[in-house]
Amino acid sequence: MSNINILWVDDEIDLLKPHILFLEKKNYNVTTCQSGTEAIEIIDSQNFDIVFLDENMPGLTGLETLSEIKEKRANIPVVMITKSEEEYIMEEAIGSKIADYLIKPVNPNQILLSLKKNLDHTRLVSEKTTSNYQQEFRKIAMDLSMVNTFEEWTNLYQKLIYWEMELENIDDPAMFEILESQKSEANTQFGKFIDKNYQNWFGNSGAPTMSHTLFREKVVPELSKEQPTLFIVIDNLRFDQWKAFEPIIQNYYKKEYEKPYYSILPTATQYARNAIFSGLMPSDMERLHPNYWKNDTDEGGKNMFENEFLQAQLKRLGLTHLKCEYSKISSLKAGKKLVENFKSKKDNDLTVVVYNFVDMLSHSKTEMEVVKELASNDKAYRSLTVSWFKNSPLLEIIQQAQQMGFKLIITTDHGTINVKNPSKVIGDRDTSLNLRYKTGRSLTYEDKEVYAVTNPKDIHLPSLTMSSSFIFAKGDFFFAYPNNYNHYVSYYRNTYQHGGVSLEEVIIPFAVLNPR
Repeated sequence: MSNINILWVDDEIDLLKPHILFLEKKNYNVTTCQSGTEAIEIIDSQNFDIVFLDENMPGLTGLETLSEIKEKRANIPVVMITKSEEEYIMEEAIGSKIADYLIKPVNPNQILLSLKKNLDHTRLVSEKTTSNYQQEFRKIAMDLSMVNTFEEWTNLYQKLIYWEMELENIDDPAMFEILESQKSEANTQFGKFIDKNYQNWFGNSGAPTMSHTLFREKVVPELSKEQPTLFIVIDNLRFDQWKAFEPIIQNYYKKEYEKPYYSILPTATQYARNAIFSGLMPSDMERLHPNYWKNDTDEGGKNMFENEFLQAQLKRLGLTHLKCEYSKISSLKAGKKLVENFKSKKDNDLTVVVYNFVDMLSHSKTEMEVVKELASNDKAYRSLTVSWFKNSPLLEIIQQAQQMGFKLIITTDHGTINVKNPSKVIGDRDTSLNLRYKTGRSLTYEDKEVYAVTNPKDIHLPSLTMSSSFIFAKGDFFFAYPNNYNHYVSYYRNTYQHGGVSLEEVIIPFAVLNPR
């Protein structure tokens, strides 16, 4: 006997006897009644898994009964059945959080489909998702052995993220472990790809869009005097985090196109975000704007002159006729202030907003135990990002921009990765401090775990000294010094870091959207 209990409420229940017999043959338990008042009394004394509710009944209407049922049992799914196709009834029912809406006359298979959709949905989706991924697994494994261009890596990474977000919602840890293993293998192969190709991308027409070419290649073509543009750079935003909160934005904006791009190395704010706003690689920033650029060992903030870099790039591109305004948000107070003042941006051609929250979140995961608990893995990290976004001033800014007719561009400067494996490194006292990249003299390291560049000029990075080099951690490695090694490793393992070479840090979102 099935343990699924159905309550069917209809003032003409006798006419539905064939449907009820059909369900009972399928081993569903069906209790019937003929009025809303009777239904409410029965619900007080019995537990049901689902309710089928006629909309047009004498006495309490279906909508009135629905309201009473939801007050008593808020989580019970209610399927509204009606003869009427009037839009206001549909809207009322949907607004009251019905589980489904069926138009009479209904056939037994419609009822069965609604039952499976509402009561068996999780199991069916889980089985189908697992089956689909098992088929896709072989194709991804084959792609991994052949992928050889930046476009192919972009497509493969998007596919891995899609399956990661699909599998996280099903109850099959084994499948998720297989995907994690596949992602790890992908990062190993991606590290080899960067080893072989990264240096050749500079001055090469076959290179991907990168941090220093993003503004010129992707943002400028979207700018016009006819429609204002809001350009948002959310610091430290991974592609999977973007996909997690994209549905919220789609309530206000429709996506015109999305094209992930490649962060420069190091995948760190000082380098990548300055490159976006200047349109230059770091060695060129140091040469052309020595008053704005700071190296790792220099005192002071490393991103203090983004607006100046942006204005210089606009001038170089011949776009000084555009009215442009830049804001950086590093606190809740600053975000709320921009919300209050956003209407003043209506006459700007380009409004640039740098939002630092995700970066602060990843750093606080290292420093604060409570955040370590809340963001213990990628799934939790995505969930925390969505919770923040739903309640952030940034969403309010986007809502205002939609009402004011702004085009919306969303991107980031680099991603981040959950580091798990230490890689020993030795350097002198002037070696930089980042856990995912190091620059300095006489660096000693594990060859297979890093991308090493002995001459920084080869990848357009500044040299601190004549003998300085750069090393970048691959995959989920992080650099640790031999001194106090165990404490250091324990403190930083399973934290989110950036600066190195991984799919998560390098291949990052760029999306253009227009108001709904």
